[in-house]
Amino acid sequence: MIELKNLDLRSDAAAQRVVKDETVSVEFAAAGGELMSLEGPNRYVPGDALITGSTGERWVVSRDRFDAKYIPAAAELGHGEPGAYRNRPAVLLARQMNEPFSLARSAAGGDVLHGTAGDWVMQYAPGDYGVVQAARFAKVYRRAD
Repeated sequence: MIELKNLDLRSDAAAQRVVKDETVSVEFAAAGGELMSLEGPNRYVPGDALITGSTGERWVVSRDRFDAKYIPAAAELGHGEPGAYRNRPAVLLARQMNEPFSLARSAAGGDVLHGTAGDWVMQYAPGDYGVVQAARFAKVYRRAD
């Protein structure tokens, strides 16, 4: 298994620019805890968004990142209330991996995520990473123009 460290897809010729297009179901954590995603543990604190994607996967987004990246799917839903949200379209970098791998969610450390051959490493910003399984990637991401 490859352990990815100091990853920066901005200079990786194999990386693609992609955009996510998805409506998700969101609850907000009342207390701290841990949610086990398909890629590994996601620790959360009160107020963080506990997300269920359109394909059934679950993950955590810190509240500050959530507020910047998601908007209510319906006008009657107030931001910060549980319900359906859409991600704001944003270009990010992705690279499909050819063998099993692991990487920390943040350059500062934290939860370690794991992927298998065919899964995608996502770079949301320098030092901010995720892992998306190949089947999910095909359903909710498209190449950016």
